[in-house]
Amino acid sequence: MKVLAFAGSSSSTSINRELVKFVLKSFPDEDINLIDLNDYTMPIFSVDLEKKGFPEEAHQFLKRIEECDIIICSLAEHNRSYSAAFKNIFDWSSRINVKVFQNKPMLLMSTSPGGYGGGNVMNTAKTFFPQFAAEVKDTFSLPKFYENFDLENGIINPDMLKELNEKIENFKNQIKA
Repeated sequence: MKVLAFAGSSSSTSINRELVKFVLKSFPDEDINLIDLNDYTMPIFSVDLEKKGFPEEAHQFLKRIEECDIIICSLAEHNRSYSAAFKNIFDWSSRINVKVFQNKPMLLMSTSPGGYGGGNVMNTAKTFFPQFAAEVKDTFSLPKFYENFDLENGIINPDMLKELNEKIENFKNQIKA
């Protein structure tokens, strides 16, 4: 099975990327493509620029989705919404193919340093991603990243780790069905 994984962040020290990398350890036998949004940098979307054509990076992003069987992503929350980097890729891609996520099963996650764990962006994505052909099978939000996550060991809060492991198993069972 081909797994496309990414963090909805362009930060070189992205905590959402760390969460994605941790979750990918639960998919040891799969063909994993962990992409970096910095490889898809494009001008800020506008209809004026769209008239001149679509950036190759938007086509490449959609190609990565086309090539995968499942998607695992963790969205960064900036001012209660998507990061500008992710939103721009999403905007360009959706103008090429409104079914951006191409009916792929998705494990959708978020984390943040705060107690809400990126809950605002998670709620937005849970609502809107299905309208762009994402099959969101399960979600996980990790609050207080720096208290609940260790870069060497992953999630150190036993309750949060148990919840995540249950959600990963649920996700795996749903994609097998």
